[in-house]
Amino acid sequence: MRGAQVESSRRTVNGAVEPCPIAPVVDVVYSKWTPQVLWCLLRHGRLRFTALRRQLPQVSAKVLAQRLRQLERDGFVTRTHYEEVPPRVEYEATELAVSLGPVLAALGEWSRRHAAEVEAARAGYTGPLVS
Repeated sequence: MRGAQVESSRRTVNGAVEPCPIAPVVDVVYSKWTPQVLWCLLRHGRLRFTALRRQLPQVSAKVLAQRLRQLERDGFVTRTHYEEVPPRVEYEATELAVSLGPVLAALGEWSRRHAAEVEAARAGYTGPLVS
């Protein structure tokens, strides 16, 4: 009954169900590797590309560059380019990203508490595999 109550309370004037209010942020913040990039910048502060790449060795340079551009575009990361020889570029979490810190920490805590349950559910699942 609770699901029906939530759905009926989320109808717009024209009768359509409102979209989930966190969907736009989930699409941005929880793209593949984005939480890890944000976590590193929040934890270590300003980092050069190579230092960030060392923190995330499983991410290719191409994907890391794409994620950093996306995060910069969306206001979560600032990129500072220094006119030096050789050129130096540093990335840093913005205040917007810092405001996500508690959310990421809560998700980390949830993961620590429930990862074994998720793994057990996966191990016991006998339905079709999802790709």
